[in-house]
Amino acid sequence: MPGFIASIHGFLASTVFWQGRDPTITADIGHPDGYMRLARPVRAFGVILDNEMTGTTRSSVGLDDRRKRLLFRCWHRGTREMDLILGRFADQEIANLTDGELTELERLIEVPDPDLYAALIGDKELPPADAGALFKRLKAFRAVDQDL
Repeated sequence: MPGFIASIHGFLASTVFWQGRDPTITADIGHPDGYMRLARPVRAFGVILDNEMTGTTRSSVGLDDRRKRLLFRCWHRGTREMDLILGRFADQEIANLTDGELTELERLIEVPDPDLYAALIGDKELPPADAGALFKRLKAFRAVDQDL
């Protein structure tokens, strides 16, 4: 077996892939001089591994089933931007919404994310059936004003 490993090292040393590397160093991550390095903390998509993730700050305890379902659906839209917008709004307002407002929220969460996001930032108009009073409250809601 040692002869086989030496022939592999000889082959690797002659390839472009291995040039400039010491062929006696194995691919052991724990080896201080190994060519594979331990993972370092990275920042990907705006998330730093050391920071806690954003998410709901409200418990669903004390809410009826309809409000619990809406709270969950507001935090699980499919795009993180809409999760943060609708989720934070729901955290703050879900307990105080009337039955009519709950119905309007149920209609709003059926609007596809790109369309609803575009309407919230002002790039697109929603159909009049969806652009009611609750939509206007949602559009005016800012989490920074609520210390969220």
